[in-house]
Amino acid sequence: MHNITLIKGDGIGPEISDAVVEILDKAGAKINWDIQTAGADVAETEGDPLPKRVIESIKKNKTALKAPVTTPIGKGFRSVNVRLRKELDLYANIRPCKNIEGIKTPFDNVDLVVVRENTEDLYAGIEEKIDENTMHAIKVITRKSSTRIVEYAFNYAKKMGRKTVWAVTKANICKLTDGLFLDCAREVAKNYPEIEYKEILVDALCMQLVQNPSKFDVLVMPNLYGDIVSDLTAGLIGGLGVAQGANMGVDCAVFEPVHGSAPDIKGQNLANPTALLLCAIEMLKYLNEFEIAKKVENAVYKTIKEGKVLTKDLGGNSTTTEFTKEIIRNL
Repeated sequence: MHNITLIKGDGIGPEISDAVVEILDKAGAKINWDIQTAGADVAETEGDPLPKRVIESIKKNKTALKAPVTTPIGKGFRSVNVRLRKELDLYANIRPCKNIEGIKTPFDNVDLVVVRENTEDLYAGIEEKIDENTMHAIKVITRKSSTRIVEYAFNYAKKMGRKTVWAVTKANICKLTDGLFLDCAREVAKNYPEIEYKEILVDALCMQLVQNPSKFDVLVMPNLYGDIVSDLTAGLIGGLGVAQGANMGVDCAVFEPVHGSAPDIKGQNLANPTALLLCAIEMLKYLNEFEIAKKVENAVYKTIKEGKVLTKDLGGNSTTTEFTKEIIRNL
C-alpha cells in the first residue's frame, strides 16, 4: 500500500483527479490517497493558496500527484507551483515528449525529453519596483543548481538508454548567467564520455524543433527557457492535454500535468484527464509498480488509437466520464 498526497487543484482539477483515481483503482493500484486542497478557493477560505498542511503531507508521503492550480496573471498570489518547488527543493522538472498513435500531428517521429532547472532563474519571480515606470526582474543562476540539473540530465540519459544531451542557453547575450550554466554543463559532460554532448542557443532550438524535432534527444536548460520550450514540444505531439510532467527532488517527487486549470469548462464534464493519467503512470513506475503502470498505459493508448471515445480536444465529442469508462474497459 502506497501513501500518496493527492492535490486536486481547482478549475477542472477535481474532475480529472476523480477520473484518474477511478482508473488506478480499477487497475488494481494499492494506494491510500491523502487528499489535499490548494489554489484560489483555498486562498479565500484559509488565507493561503498553499497551506502548510499540504507541504507537510508531501514531506510525510514523499510522493504526490497534483492536478492544475490557477495562477492569477499580473496580480494576486504567487504561483503555487513555484512555491512547491522552492519549499520542497524539487529542482528537476522532467517533460517527456513522444508521439501517441492516434493523435495526428505534423511530425510522427518525436521522442525527446526536456530537463528543466526548477528553482531559480527569472522564473523564480524575484522582482522589484524601481519607480512607477521601471520594474526589475532578477535572473539568478548558481553553480550548484546548474551543476545538479545537468548531472540529472546525464544520469537520466544513461538510465533511459538515450544517446545525446543538449545544453540550451542564450549565453551569447546573457554571458554571465547563462555563461555560468554553460560552463557547468561542459564540466559535467566530461564525466559522461558515453553520452554525446551538444550545445544550442534557445532561439535556434525553437526554430529547429518545428523543422526537424527528431534530431533532439535530452534537452537540459535553465528554468524560464524550460517552461517555454516544454510547451512548444507539447505542441509537437498534440498539445498540453497529453503532456506529462514530474518535479523531482532529493527525497520528494510531485507528478503533475502542465496544462492549466481551464476554469471556462469547470464542472461541464468536458475535461481530458490524459495528461494527469500519464503523470500517474510515471508515478507508478517511480514507485516500482511497473506491471500496473503498463496496464494503464496500454489502456489509455489503446483508447486514443481506436479513436471511438475521445474528448473534444482530442478530436471526439465524448465526456470526461465516457472517456474514463472507455479506458477502464480497455484495462
